[in-house]
Amino acid sequence: MKNLIQKLTLSLVIFLSTSAALLAQVTVTGNVTDKEGVALIGASVLVQGSVSGTVTDFEGNFSLNLESTPATLEFSYTGFESQTVTVNAATTMSIQLESASTQLSEVVVTGLATNIKRSNLANNVASINSKELTGIAVSNTTETALYGKASGTNISANSGAPGGGISMKLRGTTSINGSSQPLFIIDGIFIDNSSIPAGLNIVSRASSGGSSSNQDNPSNRLADIDPNDIETIEILKGASAAAIYGNRAAGGVVIITTKKGKSGKTNINFGQSLGWTEMLNPLGVREFTSERVANSSRFGNPSDIAAFEAAQAAGQIYNFEEELYGNKGLLSNTRLSMSGGNDKTQFFFGSTFKAEEGIVENTGYDKASLRLNVGHKVNSWLNLDFTSNYVKSSADRGFFNPW
Repeated sequence: MKNLIQKLTLSLVIFLSTSAALLAQVTVTGNVTDKEGVALIGASVLVQGSVSGTVTDFEGNFSLNLESTPATLEFSYTGFESQTVTVNAATTMSIQLESASTQLSEVVVTGLATNIKRSNLANNVASINSKELTGIAVSNTTETALYGKASGTNISANSGAPGGGISMKLRGTTSINGSSQPLFIIDGIFIDNSSIPAGLNIVSRASSGGSSSNQDNPSNRLADIDPNDIETIEILKGASAAAIYGNRAAGGVVIITTKKGKSGKTNINFGQSLGWTEMLNPLGVREFTSERVANSSRFGNPSDIAAFEAAQAAGQIYNFEEELYGNKGLLSNTRLSMSGGNDKTQFFFGSTFKAEEGIVENTGYDKASLRLNVGHKVNSWLNLDFTSNYVKSSADRGFFNPW
């Protein structure tokens, strides 16, 4: 009988302990979304000071059993600010997480791929913003604005003629037959940056007989993009760049994002710059005398000496380098831009009128560029973006070295 009473007493103690433990447990349920009400899938819900926790499902819902109260829950999600909530009893809660700008700056948008966290990115990425791109001095073209600002990038001029003609290659990329230039993407649109010749070689025959010549002064189409309209430039190098964009990205990828409007007061900016261009380091002219003409194996006969002295007396000795390249060309650049909007619709308008004269008479480059970007937020999951660019350019590059 005594043993039976002991067993019943022990069972009662175990039952009461289990019941107390069950009564101490608290179940907390809820939903985790962003400020727009979009469910955050896989958001972490952890109990501070313990290893207990859970994650949200496909609808942002969660359920968590707490061993004791009060307890502090920590909600976190990539790209959002963490949030803590103290729980004293069983409850159902709705949590809205705010975007974290400091964390979003570590995310690279690579166009066709999803957002990639920079710390896990297999590409080598160089990022250049609008302030670094334009600076104080006005750049002729987008490529010249990139000089010295992107490590591992080789930018060289095809020609010194007005209007540019720049080739851009990522260091280490070479090709014998194919193009080794990177793939250019502007606002998600692939562009062809091929150099367009002027056809001067057909007339001058400077590249006949298998020889190569830069007679044509080719210009690529990236020169038409106004660097003042660019917000950021992302340069992607590495094998995964080609894995994302295909074999066209074997030479790397240059992702250009143009400026967009921001909600708030309409901002109007106007600027104009003037300058000139001139020959910087002339080679100079060799000065001849009658003695030098006489000692010349080609002009040593008396008639050549007499002709030289007569031309010298008449002032007919010319500096042909100065005659050809002595023009001081006027450079002018006029810029007008507007941006603004409200919470639903934002716009950006930019216009540039550029006129450049060359160091050779009757050569120059004129360009008129107009850009309009409009974005409209229809609802929480649909945004409409419209980007447009009109460019009219004209370049007179002269004609030299015929035959």
